[in-house]
Amino acid sequence: MTDLEKIYGYFPELDAVQRDRLAALYDLYADWNAKINVVSRKDFDQLYVRHVLHSLAIAKVCRFADGARILDVGCGGGFPSVPLAILFPGVHFTAADSIRKKITVVEGVSRSLGLENLTPRCVRVETLTERFDYVVSRAVTAMPEFVGWIWSKIERGERGTLPNGILYLKGGDLAEELARTGKRWTLYAISDFFDDPFFETKKVVYTPR
Repeated sequence: MTDLEKIYGYFPELDAVQRDRLAALYDLYADWNAKINVVSRKDFDQLYVRHVLHSLAIAKVCRFADGARILDVGCGGGFPSVPLAILFPGVHFTAADSIRKKITVVEGVSRSLGLENLTPRCVRVETLTERFDYVVSRAVTAMPEFVGWIWSKIERGERGTLPNGILYLKGGDLAEELARTGKRWTLYAISDFFDDPFFETKKVVYTPR
């Protein structure tokens, strides 16, 4: 079974358009990565597990409702926002990164896929004036700093299966770092959702607004 087929197995609700978009990711990122290195070349062959499936772990913790607004902070080449935008076509994603070349990749991938629900933004998130229902990210910075950047930008409410808040992909021992935020966090082991050794220490950490 290929890594792509594993994703189809974990998300059996995917329709033909979603499957085609996921299948297109490898060649799209290979093409862009040859020009602008946004995915580590040493693990590019593991793109579907280490980047796409890792991103989709957030969907195993919270299903976003149609119309929800999601901010991806420090999106890099578009993870987790690109896979999540494929999975949730009725949800609007803003993929933000302060590095222009990374946003160029997200723009190119998004355009090729026809992802009308994803808006790439080259911006420092601290300067954003909009508000969002959820903030997602993948190991961008220490959590106390991260919370300081975005806490005021999260709208109270419940636009998914969990109350609005932060859903953050992170690995390792997080207790001390999370304690310094002053928030109450719930940790979800990704190994409970996906059977791959890569996820043994990986978690989705969540706090409500």
